[in-house]
Amino acid sequence: MKNFLKLILFTLLLFNPLFAENNYFKEGIDLFNDKKFEKAKFKFEKDIVFNPKNEISYLYLSKIFKSLNKKKLQEKNLKTVILLDPKNEEAVFYLAELKLDSSDYDKSRELNNKLISICIDFCDKSKKLKIDIDNLSKK
Repeated sequence: MKNFLKLILFTLLLFNPLFAENNYFKEGIDLFNDKKFEKAKFKFEKDIVFNPKNEISYLYLSKIFKSLNKKKLQEKNLKTVILLDPKNEEAVFYLAELKLDSSDYDKSRELNNKLISICIDFCDKSKKLKIDIDNLSKK
């Protein structure tokens, strides 16, 4: 009887979707690259259900919301990326750029200064953004 219960428990765990490996992130990337943003959004959101600390899913969601011109959702997801990984250059850069677009020069400058202190891949973009911030804040 004990072996029978163990077999049932094992079978339930084996076929439980929570224990199944998911490919939602990879599917989301493929859909994003095909510019199928609504479907990609759904896949990244499903990935987050299984991997709530996957900052890259949040980053892709922010890119999707940027393309859909949903700035508040874009900002929310960028802030989540930075919360999970404060040194994510791409998220810091895009949030600084978003703040510049909304004429929040102080916050954009603050984020860009943070980016300058951590940059490896986004140093050139950070320098250009600094020039843009300086030029636009003078107007």
